Amino acid sequence: MTEQESPADTAGRIALEHMFACLDEGRSFRLEAGAGAGKTYSLEKALCWLIDQRGTELLRQRQQVGCITYTNVAKDEIISRIHAHPAVRPETIHGFCWSVLQDFQTALRELVPNLPGWADRLEKTGGIGARRIHYELGYAGVTDEQVTLRHEDVLMLMIQALSLPKFRRVLAARYPVLLIDEYQDTDAAFVDALKMWFLDPGEGPLIGLFGDHWQKIYGQGCGLVEHAALEIIDKNANFRSVDAIVQVLNRMRPALPQMVSDPEAPGEARVFHTNNWTGVRRTGHGGGHWTGDTTPEAARAYFQYVKARLTDEGWDFSVEKTKILMLSHSVLAREQGYASIPPIYGQYNDPWLKREDPHIKFLSDHLEPAFAAFEAQCYGEMFECFGASMPRIRRHQDKVAWSETMNELIALRQTGSIGDMIDFIAAQPHMSLPAAVEEREEKLAEVGAEPVEGESRRVTQLRKLRAVPYTELIALDRFIDGHTPFATKHGVKGAEFENVLVIIGRGWNKYNFAQTLEWIDVGPPANKQEFFENNRNLFYVACSRPKVRLALLFTQILSANAMGKITQWFGTDNVIALPAEP
Repeated sequence: MTEQESPADTAGRIALEHMFACLDEGRSFRLEAGAGAGKTYSLEKALCWLIDQRGTELLRQRQQVGCITYTNVAKDEIISRIHAHPAVRPETIHGFCWSVLQDFQTALRELVPNLPGWADRLEKTGGIGARRIHYELGYAGVTDEQVTLRHEDVLMLMIQALSLPKFRRVLAARYPVLLIDEYQDTDAAFVDALKMWFLDPGEGPLIGLFGDHWQKIYGQGCGLVEHAALEIIDKNANFRSVDAIVQVLNRMRPALPQMVSDPEAPGEARVFHTNNWTGVRRTGHGGGHWTGDTTPEAARAYFQYVKARLTDEGWDFSVEKTKILMLSHSVLAREQGYASIPPIYGQYNDPWLKREDPHIKFLSDHLEPAFAAFEAQCYGEMFECFGASMPRIRRHQDKVAWSETMNELIALRQTGSIGDMIDFIAAQPHMSLPAAVEEREEKLAEVGAEPVEGESRRVTQLRKLRAVPYTELIALDRFIDGHTPFATKHGVKGAEFENVLVIIGRGWNKYNFAQTLEWIDVGPPANKQEFFENNRNLFYVACSRPKVRLALLFTQILSANAMGKITQWFGTDNVIALPAEP
């Protein structure tokens, strides 16, 4: 180590040298970069190395490095870092797949009718015929000239097309190197197809995976990717957090120890628990996912107590300095302003929390960003939010119609219900709803406005959701994006903050962090492996966000085994029992 090089710099340099050797010698690899290790920096260095070493040759042979990103934001970041060099094609997974699929129109016309939902849709229009298969951000549809695919269709088509030898040859010829960012969140079936058709036979592009399987916190990802053909590169660095926090992370995850930039930098990592609370703990309902927690009132009181104590000790709780992560639904959910929505789904949190309900997804991921773009006069961005199926402005009357409609909707979002918003959009000749939303609306219309015995759960949920004030949808959107690591648009997974306070309790049917702590050493039951990993990963992600100060507040009771594990990780002096009454 040179005099100027920090421990983290040394660990990072060793990992990069290993990666460059793999790229130089044509060996596929998986670079495992824990929280704060600089995963994006490693990906950037790989791309710059490929540009320097092979850029001219790639362009001469009309080839590119394929770089699959998880989001459009990440794609734009990579384009900026490599100065949009033409030898690299950064794309989301859907954009990458379509870059090859679009040239196989004959094969697509054979495959599309067999995709879920397409047989009925095409039958109504006389079959697929000679229509061109098209994909653009937006919603599925059929016109006289073309068929427009959905996101999920593109991935399914890609997986099927990879079984065609000619398709694989074209893909490998066009992209001799394929790098995948956030590999752990990549569709599992797509990764399995890459293994089967490229890694197993040792053919096709060099594949480089960048990510961290302990940071897989979304349900559909593949998680850890293992294959004999993948060389493993551990990046044992942490450029984000001070040593006090990194030591906790290292005890939590001894298989990937990290070195810090400045071992002497001050900071802290502490745990506050409520085991001494004298009240009656909750026993749960439904699946029992409240069991062991304090009452909501006590949880809020303990939160205020800890916040006041940390403030007295010098914590700055301004938005710029401190992030409060809610791994408990009981603490502040009532004050967030969306009280009517969770009960609609009962113990099924996923449809609203992860925006898997088509209505919530459309309103939260498309309509709300469209409002923000409209008010910022970013009209191109507004149309991108709505998707490709919306007609563009071609004349002055179109502009007037869109402007009037958006202003009316913005007013309605403060006074109307979710149903009012949906109905208003459906009535506009220049606007349309996603196919999934229309299908749900049609099923509800078939049943009628009043509940009937034996109707499906989804119909009942939609009827209740339509009656909710739209202001609650706005509040829900802000809560998901601003206060938990579950966000799908602006989550904290890749973010960092000076200070982080994590409130950990019950209320999510898929999470029980105290239980997870008990399983760390002995392992979970065979049927609880996915549950365990989801809990462990989310806990790790939350604890690895801060740069300087970390504090955890457990409102759920900790067993002796769970307390033992927390004490082992954080140290006896840093585990603090809160008073019996806050």
